[in-house]
Amino acid sequence: MQKRKLAVVTSHPIQYYAPVFRELVQSDSLDLKVFYTWSQAADKEQFDHGFGTAVAWDIPLLTGYAYTFVPNVSDRPGTDHFGGLKNPSLVREIENWGAEAVLVYGWYAHSHLSALRYFKERIPVLFRGDSTMLDTSSWWRSRLRRLFLRWVYSHVDMAIAVGSNSRDYFAWCGLRPESIRIAPHSVDTQRFSADAEALEQRAAKWRLEYGIGPETVVILYAGKLQAKKDPELLLQASGTLGDNTHWLFVGSGELEATLKERAANRKNVHFLPFQNQSQMPVVYRIGDLFALPSRGPGETWGLALNEAMACGRAILASSKVGGARDLIDSGVNGWIFEAGELAALTTTLRTAIGCGRSGLRSMGQAGLARSHQWSTQTSAQCIENAVAAALSRV
Repeated sequence: MQKRKLAVVTSHPIQYYAPVFRELVQSDSLDLKVFYTWSQAADKEQFDHGFGTAVAWDIPLLTGYAYTFVPNVSDRPGTDHFGGLKNPSLVREIENWGAEAVLVYGWYAHSHLSALRYFKERIPVLFRGDSTMLDTSSWWRSRLRRLFLRWVYSHVDMAIAVGSNSRDYFAWCGLRPESIRIAPHSVDTQRFSADAEALEQRAAKWRLEYGIGPETVVILYAGKLQAKKDPELLLQASGTLGDNTHWLFVGSGELEATLKERAANRKNVHFLPFQNQSQMPVVYRIGDLFALPSRGPGETWGLALNEAMACGRAILASSKVGGARDLIDSGVNGWIFEAGELAALTTTLRTAIGCGRSGLRSMGQAGLARSHQWSTQTSAQCIENAVAAALSRV
């Protein structure tokens, strides 16, 4: 069977997407090339506003698939505003390559929206996004937003949702059910689950360095220390649950100084600075329960939950975390609590701590058994199927 050429338009190399691109290369039906529109990101190190520091991921993101960095001529390059990606040669480069379908990641950039509009009616246009309707707004803002988004998505032949909440969002934006497919938000589950015994031993040694006993429950938060993720609520809840449980906050960001000041006299609260990707399979295993208490706005999924699951850890998330609906089976592999509600979080944490390390470990194993549903391989296969469906309509 002759392979069909799929052009992927996305801003810059991302640790969650690169494994999917490598997997798609193995497809019998697709010839893949990725067109990166933030050409300045070709430099390995980039400043991450959420972490408040320069970040250079220590796992390969540009191997195993074909790609190009399309020149970005924006006066203020970046992904944080609409004018940050302007690529005059993007359409020409895609056409010269001979693309038979195009998959665009995100429309909130000048070049990405322009690509959607240009290729509509020329070749099948697919779109991947993770927006949800979890963040409320006034009725008039919601109505204006919906009208505008219906226009945006009128240029899309097939939307690829990352889960149930983003599927509902696409439907709200006017796309018909037959024009929406799900390719689950994924992580490289094999990287996080491989060599589990050795990783557990390294995590156990790290726990000892913090003075954490072998039967002590550890609640772990890992991510950007910023308001939308609400680590302050988790720290506040920890203060009412005694000294027998330990709490580990991993990461950096705008709230780092505040959190450390509030926990200055507490020996059971620990902080670990930003850890790169190669260390995270160990970091997650330090904890017994991974907590993501986000209040939003904009916590569209929470891929740290996927990673913790792949490490065999129970997970806890707020109702504002987009992935919680799909990932968490309450009482089986974790819990969901009402975002921003201290009492609800405290009650849930008390239940979790009451399970002990052995109970939480059993829940973690239940999550691990389900994590293949959100693997790189599963996501790539679903994308391949969506592209085939879009091409079949031509």
